[in-house]
Amino acid sequence: MKLNADLAQRITAAVDAQFDAQIEFTKALVRLPSLREREASAQDFMAEAFRERSLEIDRWKIDVEELKRHPGASPVASPYAEAFNVVGTYRADSNEGRSLILNGHIDVVPTGPEERWRTPPFQPSVREGRLYGRGAGDMKAGLAANLFAYDAVRAAGVRPKGRIHFQSVVEEECTGNGALACLLRGYTADAAIIPEPVDEHLLRANMGLLWFKASVAGDPAHASGAYSAGLNAIKRAWKIWQRLEALEAQWNADRGAHPHYADHPHPIRFNLGKIKGGEWVSSVPAECTIEVRAGLYPEWTIERGKAEIEAAIAEVAAEDAHLPAPAICYHGFHNGGYVLEPGSPAELALQAAHEAACGETLQALASTASTDARILGVFGKIPSLVYGPTCVGAHGIDEYVELESVRRITKTIALFIADWCGGDSSGAS
Repeated sequence: MKLNADLAQRITAAVDAQFDAQIEFTKALVRLPSLREREASAQDFMAEAFRERSLEIDRWKIDVEELKRHPGASPVASPYAEAFNVVGTYRADSNEGRSLILNGHIDVVPTGPEERWRTPPFQPSVREGRLYGRGAGDMKAGLAANLFAYDAVRAAGVRPKGRIHFQSVVEEECTGNGALACLLRGYTADAAIIPEPVDEHLLRANMGLLWFKASVAGDPAHASGAYSAGLNAIKRAWKIWQRLEALEAQWNADRGAHPHYADHPHPIRFNLGKIKGGEWVSSVPAECTIEVRAGLYPEWTIERGKAEIEAAIAEVAAEDAHLPAPAICYHGFHNGGYVLEPGSPAELALQAAHEAACGETLQALASTASTDARILGVFGKIPSLVYGPTCVGAHGIDEYVELESVRRITKTIALFIADWCGGDSSGAS
């Protein structure tokens, strides 16, 4: 890291001085229930935060038709009437420094049974150094860290010499189309940081993902069997799920062929997320639909994953060939994976910033989840560094983020900004 020790100390001290305000900002953001189709108020909040920092504001509704023309787009799974992205841009007086994207997603997943939360999911609370609430860790603490890292740099008297785009995007939890819309709008940079909650590690690789529905037909009949025993669509769907579990096991057995996941005990995850079937308790079900999330090794094409999944389903369906074949519909995630090749200047800069802020060497990990890094990295050719705090219970009950972890990653991002973008440290703004 090229920063001198005095400047680095001023920047990290500025993070400490503002940290209470950063927590309050994050809590205010968690109070806004930015579930899919309800993100607009949280995006207004982010736009105002950008405006307070004199950033250029760009708030726009995602153009679905434009997305459909791009190979990185995922099938739209829900209405886009409230699908707004917000970008705040800092423009340097010159372009002497390197440019940067600081990206985060505003959307959160459903809460599950709210009565099982110790405190309501959208009423954030701090207990034992942890901030609880839906989206606290995944990933509103990261969105706040991006902004407050920049604030610390400016409070330390540094005016970055490189352009910075602060992106607050929708749709990360189901498609990645929000990040793609930013790319299509022309936002690019020399590097990107995405502070997803990865335990203060650097994400080396993440999985590809497929979401799909399989709609299964049955042979309806009176449940008494007085006329015909029928054929139960729910049971047929369950047999398909069992075959998909066997495929999951088969793919996991192949993990040794994938260097980033060879030592992982269970890298491939299939999840039976939704099931709907039947219409009358005394009728043998005529229809059942299962919805599945399937992980793919990052080296695989989407087409390979789909072909093997469809073959497994067809194998089960062939047992009842007199019934219609299951209809398979892909919706939501339809993405390949991402691998951050080691040794880029951006990675080296982050390693140095992390060591300066945290006093230890930055470790890398491979994730069984997916992130927007694949959009920026694969289609934008932007070195995309996923690096964020420790979160427990993401997508679960009583989600929380460790606040001291947030403090450390905010310091790292601040040091990275000052180093990567360069800066005139002649005085505070």
